[in-house]
Amino acid sequence: MKYLFSALFFLMSFALFSQKMELSTLLIPDSLKQNANAVIRLDRMDIDIASQRSMTIKEKRIVTVFNEKGINVIGAFEGYDKTTNIRSIEAVVYDGAGNEIKKIKRKDFRDQSAVDGISLFSDDRVMFLEYTPTQYPFTVVYESEVATSNTAMIPKWYFLSRYYTSVERCELNVFFPVAVGFKKKEFNFSGFNIKKTTDTPTQLSYVAINLPAQKEESYSREAFYIFPWVMMGLDKFNLSGVDGTAKTWEEFGRWYSDKILSDTYELSDETKAKMKALVGTEKDPLQKARIIYNYVQQKSRYVSIQIGIGGWKPMLAKDVDRLGYGDCKALTNYTHALLKAVDVPSYHTLLYGDSHKKNIESDFVAVQGNHMILSVPNGNDYVWLECTSQDAPFGYQANFTDDREVLIVKPDGAEITRTKNYQNQDNAQISKGSYTLAEDGSLSGSISILSEGSQYGFKYALQNQSGTDREAHYKEYWSNINNLKINKTAFENDKENIRFTENIAIGAVNYGTFSAGKMLFVVNAYNQNAFNIKRIRNRKTAFEIQRGSYDEDEILITLPQGFVIETLPQDTAYNSKFGAYKTEIIKKDDSNIIYKRTFLLNKGQYANTEYEAFRLYIEQITRNDNAKIIAVKQ
Repeated sequence: MKYLFSALFFLMSFALFSQKMELSTLLIPDSLKQNANAVIRLDRMDIDIASQRSMTIKEKRIVTVFNEKGINVIGAFEGYDKTTNIRSIEAVVYDGAGNEIKKIKRKDFRDQSAVDGISLFSDDRVMFLEYTPTQYPFTVVYESEVATSNTAMIPKWYFLSRYYTSVERCELNVFFPVAVGFKKKEFNFSGFNIKKTTDTPTQLSYVAINLPAQKEESYSREAFYIFPWVMMGLDKFNLSGVDGTAKTWEEFGRWYSDKILSDTYELSDETKAKMKALVGTEKDPLQKARIIYNYVQQKSRYVSIQIGIGGWKPMLAKDVDRLGYGDCKALTNYTHALLKAVDVPSYHTLLYGDSHKKNIESDFVAVQGNHMILSVPNGNDYVWLECTSQDAPFGYQANFTDDREVLIVKPDGAEITRTKNYQNQDNAQISKGSYTLAEDGSLSGSISILSEGSQYGFKYALQNQSGTDREAHYKEYWSNINNLKINKTAFENDKENIRFTENIAIGAVNYGTFSAGKMLFVVNAYNQNAFNIKRIRNRKTAFEIQRGSYDEDEILITLPQGFVIETLPQDTAYNSKFGAYKTEIIKKDDSNIIYKRTFLLNKGQYANTEYEAFRLYIEQITRNDNAKIIAVKQ
């Protein structure tokens, strides 16, 4: 017995020592440490789809974090609601040598509403690890098991999900009955060490080993266009407690309209009468929609569900009407119900909302998207309404839902179409102004800046900012002007035509500098190129300019009395596939100069081999934007 006990003790000690050694950061290959904020030692997910109404997801993640930027890689959180149950959740933290620091049990996880600022009405909640490290590196072993009836939303699986993160081992195992019609779509597998170990009518398995971290290169496309991932779905699924069957988008649209949305439109007779009185005698459907949209913006506010859990069934319209808030689904549905009350047709529209454009995968019928907007028919086209915004103009969608494929849900089916594509010159900034230089080099000037398209979206919030925030904005925007003083700001927001105008008066001392009795100053005071283009040797990825733009400037420059021009910069014109740039300086008389500038930037996707040409093109523009005038005193 003594020898047996000694042997058992040795085996237990060896097992514990082996586990400790396995978690030591010394065992991570140097190739995986390079460029990595964190290394995922193991990322394993087992998805067991027992039936159309039952799915269990088990996850184990072992993540070594090297610095503060790698903390988000841990991913130790789970969302839940009345259809989703967290069966187990725990984590253990180890130091760099593999010694246990802390064990976090279920009761130690933070549990809170997943809805931003509101917990009165939503069942959506999230449990997450809240851990503040005292040293780096450290390792977290996280395990969870979640059961849900929402089989319509099988998690997407990312073998490599972000830059500056490497993966030592990644496993996905999916089990399913033949009857549910399991399907998958693979993305970006080429060039990565991924093996499909099982692919049968009832099981799918992958394993990926030693995926090194990749640097993010300037103007790279989003990770989902570059790194490998898998999308999965079922022909027979359950969403928010409702069974569904859809092999085509037409089937999906009919089911979603009939089974998920149809009982959510009800409004009180009082609200319906109020909407009819609000539109009055107006007959034009778009004008009626504009009136209703303005009403929704004034009455309701958006609350964000932080974690994408639960189904796509919105709150009842009558509850939004009563409470005055809702998420994107709720506010879109509420606007739809109000429009229905005044006989204006509209359709719920699913999409991926983000500043980076992402399409609904049109050849993969499944619940997709992270956002909902409303589409209102306008002849052969649509007007798109962002119902979560309290200040966006009617039909405006640049920078978040523009130029991407979306799914319009209709009672008789569904339609894949594309949202508004803002062309390069639609995203315009037109500036007209002047500045005067004094004998001591100080500057005083005024300028009017009109912005449209995507540039409108960057500007119109200025009108609601505090004076301190506005001043900080302009000091950053005009960082080329030292000692800048903002003397006056006034704004005009033409929401009808979607134009925002800034009228600004500024001053600055020492804008002109002196050398050998001559004054030197940069002619382009108001709109110097702000692009920061890094030199990248041996660039690996293609690059993208997501949105084009067009800037046009005309500035009158007045020299101080008694000064005349000695040297003027030459007129320039640069043309390339990336855009066009032109400057012109017109000498009106000895004291007055007109400076004209246009800069067109073309959106597009470009090969990695074209990056250096793009960098040199922008470098030319930056250099010319810094061209100086030399003036002398007579």
